[in-house]
Amino acid sequence: MQEKYIDEARQGEVMELPINFGDEQKRKLYIESYGCAMNFSDTEIVASIMSGNNFTTTRNVEEADVVFLNTCAIRDNAEQRVWGRLRELKLVKKNNPDLIVGVLGCMAERLKTSLLESEQLVDLVVGPDAYRDLPNLINKVDSGQKAVNVLLSREETYADISPVRLSTNGISAFISIMRGCDNMCSFCVVPFTRGRERSRDFDSIVNEARLLFEDGYREVTLLGQNVDSYKYTNESNGEFCNFANLLEKVALVNPLLRIRFSTSHPKDITDEVLHTIVKYENICNYIHLPVQSGNSRILKLMNRTYTREWYIDSINAIRKIVPGCGISSDVISGFCSETEEEHKDTLSIMQYSQYDYSYTFKYSERPGTLAARNYKDDIPEEIKNRRLSEIIMLQRELSHQSNKRDEGKTFRVLVEAVSKKSTDDMCGRNDQNKMIVFPKQNAKKGDYVYVKVHGCTSATLLGEIVEKGS
Repeated sequence: MQEKYIDEARQGEVMELPINFGDEQKRKLYIESYGCAMNFSDTEIVASIMSGNNFTTTRNVEEADVVFLNTCAIRDNAEQRVWGRLRELKLVKKNNPDLIVGVLGCMAERLKTSLLESEQLVDLVVGPDAYRDLPNLINKVDSGQKAVNVLLSREETYADISPVRLSTNGISAFISIMRGCDNMCSFCVVPFTRGRERSRDFDSIVNEARLLFEDGYREVTLLGQNVDSYKYTNESNGEFCNFANLLEKVALVNPLLRIRFSTSHPKDITDEVLHTIVKYENICNYIHLPVQSGNSRILKLMNRTYTREWYIDSINAIRKIVPGCGISSDVISGFCSETEEEHKDTLSIMQYSQYDYSYTFKYSERPGTLAARNYKDDIPEEIKNRRLSEIIMLQRELSHQSNKRDEGKTFRVLVEAVSKKSTDDMCGRNDQNKMIVFPKQNAKKGDYVYVKVHGCTSATLLGEIVEKGS
């Protein structure tokens, strides 16, 4: 599972991604992306592949020749939103019978041909490892056939494809460092929709970071389902690289390039990674460390492969080695057989960890997962909802307390954009991934500035520029 634009993706917000490959190209493409940051990154890969195949894009779905929905399958609600969107597109297709509608990503992988058979909504179904085949599949649809490719790969990382950058701020970008997952958490569909874990060549990652910096980007987020398990060996010279080594290589691209990463797994994060964060000022002091539950029995049922005590030790190590590190989490309420006391264990571990923020969900059974096969989804919805409300209320309190502790402090901030609430203000995030809003003065996007915090909400810090940074 898995920064405003990232936050929106994680909450399942739709992102319309307009791109422009030149007026001389004839066919028009419209893309929407649902789900996690990895889906956003994949959409940039899709855009790159399509850019060389006679496609420009449009912001208006009514003008499109091809519509792609890059989908998420992590929760039933995410899938239902896609089904609703497909039915809306069916009405668009009445006015444009030649419109091609394609479903990409995790939902495509999970539902496969059933998407093609349902209500004549979909012409094309493509899994996360088959995007190179998109031009051929569109040609197949052009000839009057349905098209599907959901083959998973043990090698595909798209390392040689230069993504078309769709971020509107031109300052922050994603770099996918690995694909798939081997963890087999019992509630999660990712191993089934994205395949086995494989890491990308570290030289290609470093080169992508370097090119981004040369193009004016000042922040990259290294993406993977479990970045701490990254490992790659260069076959030509035998050089081995783990995640700590990779962080160092990317940090050395330029001290003005900030590095973030997501997501860490509590069973794999190492002291070596933490010491690397401390060693390089441009590696942000922020870690997303999903707990899911604070109870060891539930964690075992989830197949998370760590205990409550192990997780607490990880939090202690972060606090000791990286003082002031920002920490966020994922939390699930109402997992199979969860008791009231076990729910309270989750609340207590949140209190202990003092998360700056969390992504919170109620358990949603996903067909084909280990939990769906082995456990009964036996917690009533009203109890799931009540427990989720308690988790959300606690996190709001923790977030507000965390922000209050920052009042009076000065932070180095990368300016990202004009504030949505006032054109007189700019906004950007500090090292701990907290958004700060401040009067713009002479600051512009891509600048580093030092901002002194004088106030806050539960979600945002408020401050004033006290010094221009470098």
